[in-house]
Amino acid sequence: MELDFVKLRDIKPALSGYIRESQIMLKLSPFPDEKVVHDIRVLMKKSRSVMKLVESQVDAEGYTRDYYTFREVGRIMASWRETSVHRKTLKELKKNHAKLFSMADDEKLEALMKKPDLTEGDQAGIMNDLENINELLNKAGYRLRFQSMDNFDPKVLIRMLDNTYNNVVEKYLVCRNNPKPANLHLFRKRAKDFLYQLWFFRPLNPTIVKALEKKLDTLTQSLGKYNDLAQLVNTIGYKYSVSGNSPALDELIIIIREEQDRYLSKVWSVAYKVFCPGQKLVNVLGFRILMI
Repeated sequence: MELDFVKLRDIKPALSGYIRESQIMLKLSPFPDEKVVHDIRVLMKKSRSVMKLVESQVDAEGYTRDYYTFREVGRIMASWRETSVHRKTLKELKKNHAKLFSMADDEKLEALMKKPDLTEGDQAGIMNDLENINELLNKAGYRLRFQSMDNFDPKVLIRMLDNTYNNVVEKYLVCRNNPKPANLHLFRKRAKDFLYQLWFFRPLNPTIVKALEKKLDTLTQSLGKYNDLAQLVNTIGYKYSVSGNSPALDELIIIIREEQDRYLSKVWSVAYKVFCPGQKLVNVLGFRILMI
């Protein structure tokens, strides 16, 4: 497919929208629910991906300030999400394996499944965090208003997308040869960068790019489910021992491992097609010559 001219999606309105949407969601209730926390964290990941895409065309100080602002917002909310994810995951497992849970009789499992009551101190801490988040987003939005993003060189943006793609290929190779949770987590994070950056390039070849985005979304969600289960096992504090655990707890961990295997089975075939070594980004996107 040969293109004589194509206009990429505008970056500044999208980034501004991510910030504005996050602030709107924060105002929906005094304490954000699980969905709001998840959605804002996604918007912050999208914002960081945008900053990586434009890094070579903005001043270093501005890049660092904004990138770490978006990272800090996500970091503050991370523990809020982790607790709710553990609780939701365990409840789903218990729904299908109620007898096993009763046999395990593990205090830690019961504690994780119980929604914690917020003390006055907890509420004060969350309120303080929310004020900090809102201040960070206000400052980022204000800075963005005065930042020129109309003259980005599209060819440089393509090159940055290519760098992102090659980085994902590298992480794919690492975790395919050594599929431990830490490597899979890095692969997922870099694949998300590529997914979020790819949205700006959809006009290049809408049909192909949208189909690729769908594949990447499925891949990253499966890796996310795998990671949630890996973090749950870590939080439980499970260590295999010949005689150190109850048979019920050992069986529960096996069930969790099987779930992880199921999610990984959805990853590898897609990952191979998209990130196979030796492939070029232009081939993946379905075009050969680009003149912008």
